[in-house]
Amino acid sequence: MDQKRDYYEILGVDHDADDKTIKRAFLKKARTLHPDVNKELGAEERFKEVNEAYSVLSDSRKRANYDRYGTPDGPGGFGSDYVDMSDIFGGSGFGFSDIFDSFFGGAASSGGGRAARTRGRDMGITLRITLEEAAAGCTKTVAYDRLAPCDDCGGTGAADGGHEETCSRCGGTGRVVEVQRTIFGSMQTQSTCPECGGTGKVIDHPCETCGGQGRTPSRETVEVQIPAGVHSGQSLAVEGKGEAGIRGDRGGDLVVRIEITPHDTYQRQGDDLFCQVQVDSFGAMLGTVVELDGIMADERVVVNIPAGCQYGQQVTVEGYGMPRLGMEARGNLIAVVEVLTPTDLSDERKQALRDLLGEDAPATAATDDEKRASGKAWHFRGRKNKR
Repeated sequence: MDQKRDYYEILGVDHDADDKTIKRAFLKKARTLHPDVNKELGAEERFKEVNEAYSVLSDSRKRANYDRYGTPDGPGGFGSDYVDMSDIFGGSGFGFSDIFDSFFGGAASSGGGRAARTRGRDMGITLRITLEEAAAGCTKTVAYDRLAPCDDCGGTGAADGGHEETCSRCGGTGRVVEVQRTIFGSMQTQSTCPECGGTGKVIDHPCETCGGQGRTPSRETVEVQIPAGVHSGQSLAVEGKGEAGIRGDRGGDLVVRIEITPHDTYQRQGDDLFCQVQVDSFGAMLGTVVELDGIMADERVVVNIPAGCQYGQQVTVEGYGMPRLGMEARGNLIAVVEVLTPTDLSDERKQALRDLLGEDAPATAATDDEKRASGKAWHFRGRKNKR
């Protein structure tokens, strides 16, 4: 879309319009531009344009940035505590397009001529967090799109003075029976009642905003509390924050699946953390101490490498792993030792090591002059080579 065009102008509202005014303007335009309703050339692009404008102006953080800087992202973004699901899924039109499909579908039939489902469905999202956030626990503000209870009718679907009554066409069954005469005789078919959408109930004076459903497409934000010690693949349910039910029926839940991004230093196995530490061969022989950053903020972990440590040996530091979910206890940090042989020793240091080791000094390659001077056999990597 043309980035110079004003979002307020797209929706036809003033810059000081409140949230309800913005939402009503959005729904009014979206109804006329939805591809299921409007087949005119360019209607789909205008529908996406209206979605984009609403996704910004209905989000308090994005709107504040847009008003001040002319862009919804602002100069520095929102920080790691704010997650916009529409950005993850590739644009604001994605979520609203699917949601409007459900909205225009009205009360979805369960099929086979049975009564329609009026309860709201669960909605699922995947939330990515860092290993540090999983260790400490965190709160994420999630912005997403859903069918929410209608603000104007309070979710009842009725305008002022309106009320719900039994559908006269289907008699409250939610289905109608049609008889067709064919060359093989009369055939009966059952289908969802077009008058009540399969609910068996109608509103005599439906709400103009939601068309009697009691719910409308909406831009929502919800705070998700992520407990310390959560594992990748676990799900958290935010009750009632999924799809709203029709005319006040029970809403679904927002099911948040946690995905923990890979860490540069640590690999998690259960509640234990594995990492690799490097020591030189002298430290491995004599023992040494390695310090590294722990998984918690400002935490330092001291790893005591024992004398005679071997390559690949695991050194356990108790209580410095991940928190155990719902407990104060923590797993362990397990350091896997990588022994590095120094490659930059000076000749003086090499000779000092030979003198220190004496007869136990490892065999080394000698120059031709040294060989001739000694007249002895020299060893190369354990093999005897005589002149």
